[in-house]
Amino acid sequence: MYKRIVVPVVFDDGAEAKTKAALAVARHLADADATVTVLHVLEQVPGYVATYLPPDFVAKARDTLEGRLSALAATLDNAKAVLVDGHAGRTILDWAHDNESDLIVIASHHPGMQDLIIGSTAAHVVRHAQCAVHVLR
Repeated sequence: MYKRIVVPVVFDDGAEAKTKAALAVARHLADADATVTVLHVLEQVPGYVATYLPPDFVAKARDTLEGRLSALAATLDNAKAVLVDGHAGRTILDWAHDNESDLIVIASHHPGMQDLIIGSTAAHVVRHAQCAVHVLR
């Protein structure tokens, strides 16, 4: 069983069922005294898009995401919500390494054409993680 689990989540349409499944897997694989981190990576808004957004857009988005993450973390014992900025794949790996995580539970989607060219976040995490990775299809 695992003591430090990170569950990266997204808030895309249709991701709710996979998020619940990932949290259930984390709960099942966790030791009694394990900590679970529900992690969301907020990617930077490209400059050409940012000019069209209201000045407080990012701050409001952060507040909303922090609330949603906290609600997810509240469904597990010893869980915390963490919102970080960066590129999804690399930031998940860095956060897991820096916090000595021993398991990453990540949901994946069925690959599309863009994934064949640039790769999915889950595939990147699987290839480069320094800890165990449990992928949900």
